[in-house]
Amino acid sequence: MDAPTITLSPAAAARVSAIAAKQGKPALLRLSVEGGGCSGFQYKFGLDDAPAADDTVVETDGVMLAVDPVSLDLVAGCTLDYVESLGGSAFRVNNPLAAAGCGCGSSFSI
Repeated sequence: MDAPTITLSPAAAARVSAIAAKQGKPALLRLSVEGGGCSGFQYKFGLDDAPAADDTVVETDGVMLAVDPVSLDLVAGCTLDYVESLGGSAFRVNNPLAAAGCGCGSSFSI
């Protein structure tokens, strides 16, 4: 059985690429899920130097998104997008598994 996958939108890939170039790092974004936040779990983003051996890695436009196995269970089927609005710009996880979210969009519950 194939592992559930995640998607990195072209807008998010372009933003990661720009941030990585400014910081002189590889275009590799790590998405992880931690306990906490106002709804039980929260997303954590950060640039990484290389994927770990057990990471699931997807690539869009030359940019990689790495997710560890524990976090992948909570974000399977998600799309990571980058949105700009009057309220600011941010990475946004569109998570079909989330039963509830919060107003800030950075935490969720299942």
